[in-house]
Amino acid sequence: MNFKRTGSIFTIAAVGTLLLASCASNEGGAEAGDTASASDLSGTISGIGASSQQSAQESWVAGFQTSNPDVTVNYDPQGSGGGRESFISGAADFAGSDRAFKADEISGSTFAGCTPDTDIVELPAYVSPIAVIFNLDGVDELNLSPATIAGIFNGSITSWDAEEIKADNPDADLPSTAITPVHRSDDSGTTENFTDYLHATAPDVWTAEADGVWPLDSGEGANQTSGMIDAVTNGTGTIGYADASRAGDLGVAKVKVGDEFVEYSAEAAAAIVDASPAEEGRGEGDLAIELDRTSDEAGVYPIVLVSYLIACESYEDAAKGEIVKSYLSYVTSEEGQQVAADAAGSAPISSDLSSKVAAAIELIK
Repeated sequence: MNFKRTGSIFTIAAVGTLLLASCASNEGGAEAGDTASASDLSGTISGIGASSQQSAQESWVAGFQTSNPDVTVNYDPQGSGGGRESFISGAADFAGSDRAFKADEISGSTFAGCTPDTDIVELPAYVSPIAVIFNLDGVDELNLSPATIAGIFNGSITSWDAEEIKADNPDADLPSTAITPVHRSDDSGTTENFTDYLHATAPDVWTAEADGVWPLDSGEGANQTSGMIDAVTNGTGTIGYADASRAGDLGVAKVKVGDEFVEYSAEAAAAIVDASPAEEGRGEGDLAIELDRTSDEAGVYPIVLVSYLIACESYEDAAKGEIVKSYLSYVTSEEGQQVAADAAGSAPISSDLSSKVAAAIELIK
């Protein structure tokens, strides 16, 4: 089972604790509910994309290959931008991206691995909160309002004892340590979701539009999710943002929603997805979601990424198309979603969304 991590291939052993999720059998390549059936699929497919999906992809590939021993699935977590570019060029058979393609990107692109003039499929397969992570000596808990977060990351709030942070944390003993905000230096879907949240909830402070490329000169840059975690962990007074599954032992801020400060959770992330509408003007298999970041409903966590798996409706190489279809069927099945939840803390997609995803996958050939 081959994966790439930060540019180098690594292999997961087929035994022992490295495959905690490998006991999960695959629904793709067999009839639903008949996971004991032997698979006749064989071949290799390669995916490139979002590093946020890395832990989930490891568990998905382990589970899928358990029931499809003659199939190899590679996933290279280069980042969302790299995934979309590689899918366009045909270097990847499928892509992982923390945002869907924009409508003008689809209309202006020729997808090299797809049959000419075919549509693409975009599946919201991985739903996860984005954690605001920090490393500040003596401070384990932190509340932050949207405007305060925006001020920290645009460089206008520079000290941890600033009045704006004190207002959010009146009982905290905050040091005068300088703040070092860390942002992603690569083209990142996590960045695009984070900046979308800042612009939607604090537009007077964060005036830049949502973008996968960090729009300001302030702060320290770090490459990919692993680089972000390393930079915040090894710094002093650092703060950043990352897929919550990768937060580890770092401090994680509660975010103000309405009148309450809300802790992230998979359930709160799923709640905002279900409350948000589908984007208009999309193809039948393109299930892009327009997230409502400004919701103040109870139980909602607004800094969330919906990470997509992107594929062709029709592949030039029909054999690859069959494997991709089977793999995505497993990933988005109830079993596959639970495997990811156990491995990465993601939120399984709802039954309503699951039925739409299944219909979209049926379009693949």
